[in-house]
Amino acid sequence: MSFFGKQQSTSSKSKAAIAARQVPWVEKYRPESLDDVSSQEHAVSVLRRSLTSSNLPHMLFYGPPGTGKTSTVLALARELYGPELIKSRVLELNASDERGIAIVREKVKNFARIAVSNPSAAAKKQYPCPPYKLIILDEADSMTQDAQSALRRTMETYSRITRFCLICNYVTRIIDPLASRCSKFRFKSLDSESAVTRLNSICEAEGMRCEDGVVNAVLVAADGDLRKAITLLQSAAKLHGTVSPLKSADADQMDIDSSVVTVSSIDEISGRVPPEVIKELVNACVHGTGAGFERLQQAVQDVVLDGWTASQLVVQLHDELVFSDDLTASQKNKIVAAVSETDKHLLDGANEHLSLLDLMSSVSRALVPAL
Repeated sequence: MSFFGKQQSTSSKSKAAIAARQVPWVEKYRPESLDDVSSQEHAVSVLRRSLTSSNLPHMLFYGPPGTGKTSTVLALARELYGPELIKSRVLELNASDERGIAIVREKVKNFARIAVSNPSAAAKKQYPCPPYKLIILDEADSMTQDAQSALRRTMETYSRITRFCLICNYVTRIIDPLASRCSKFRFKSLDSESAVTRLNSICEAEGMRCEDGVVNAVLVAADGDLRKAITLLQSAAKLHGTVSPLKSADADQMDIDSSVVTVSSIDEISGRVPPEVIKELVNACVHGTGAGFERLQQAVQDVVLDGWTASQLVVQLHDELVFSDDLTASQKNKIVAAVSETDKHLLDGANEHLSLLDLMSSVSRALVPAL
């Protein structure tokens, strides 16, 4: 009897360990409280004061992706209601999936109009449990104009028992009547120091072994998006099968180089183009006029056949040329104009090969006068 009980307990623990390993790191390391949110001191301080008074306004969180907007409001909800009430008091919807007026008339309005029940004495003692619900609309800038107009009226009608939090990347896509009813919180990209600290703590917690420069390479590839940076780290860990360093006497005899995450593997996982490929394209542009056009054409064909995405090439070419100290302001203006036009064409579904060739020709014409 005791043997089977012990066996069942061990099996349960192993299943729990497997389940923990299968959780995406962005969820595993999502901030649990407002104190865990990094680099958003102003927003956290204001929300902390609102939490003290238990009187939240309608809120509008905006800023670049991966800066902690959704994590912050979920942490706020946990501190408001606790683990029991949060399931009945909080409705989270992604407006990019359900963005029409029907979602406002059905799900949002039906949830908003329901009066809240009294919390238990235990929950009331531990958490504020204010007498209103919270509706979180993620990607609210994807909602149609009609849906936003309908939401404005719903916010007014049920403000006594329901508060709204709109989350978006582009605040200009939220209609003014809706934005004026919300307290705005701008989320900025994480500073390098906070991002490095966060990523290093994750590497340490997961026992990852990384060569020097890996964390910085992850941050460059993620371009300020901490969610993307954490996902890249997890992908690298899976690729190399990293584990905690071995401490046994046989550790020195084992080949562990393959389990060390390298900068080159981060570039490969993120899809970044190697610097030498970018430099070859720039050199081809310098010699790409007149008889040298064949070299430029061949260079573009080579990068396309190698499978590099045109959008990533455009971004890295922009950074390579626009931040160069060797070009004049006039040349950079011409290059930026060509890059923006190519980026628009790619978004519209233009042919990648022809778009890149057109961009390289424009860059070549901008570079040649400097020679």
